[in-house]
Amino acid sequence: MAGHEFEPADRKRPVADPTAAEPLAAEEARQSCDPAFKHGVVVGFDGSTSSERALAYAIGMACRSGSGLIIVHVANRLPTTVWAGCEPPVFVDVPDHRTEVLGLELACADYLAEVPWILVERGGDICHELEEVGREYEADAIVVGSTHGIVGRLFGSVAGRLAKRAQRPVVVIP
Repeated sequence: MAGHEFEPADRKRPVADPTAAEPLAAEEARQSCDPAFKHGVVVGFDGSTSSERALAYAIGMACRSGSGLIIVHVANRLPTTVWAGCEPPVFVDVPDHRTEVLGLELACADYLAEVPWILVERGGDICHELEEVGREYEADAIVVGSTHGIVGRLFGSVAGRLAKRAQRPVVVIP
């Protein structure tokens, strides 16, 4: 049975205490997730054509492995113009109602009927958030679409940056 769970980006997540004497205490402080989605497939999704192709591949991957699908939408963050005194830019979370729209579209999609799935919204750096969700759910893989255009060439693609730093396999779909 396909499902839909929405985890808002502004929801406070417990942070592990770095001064904890035992690593198990830090591990327990981490947010617990639905055990049905442990060792699932994480896919970055923003509604673009490349993310739709990545989603289609991730669905097939999850079906073949008999695991759940964790669909991640990372909300926008924009830098403010706070360059007074050579301070680094401050990032502001912009309300992103796109996640709600994507959730409704996905809930009505027939192609997701074969696999259990959840939609997780996060705010921040896309690469960091995808890897963080992968870590939380102990994902077997992260699937992303390739970046096209000048932005990816100037700042580096999400797929390229994620492949360099991820602690689990990253599948890039063209």
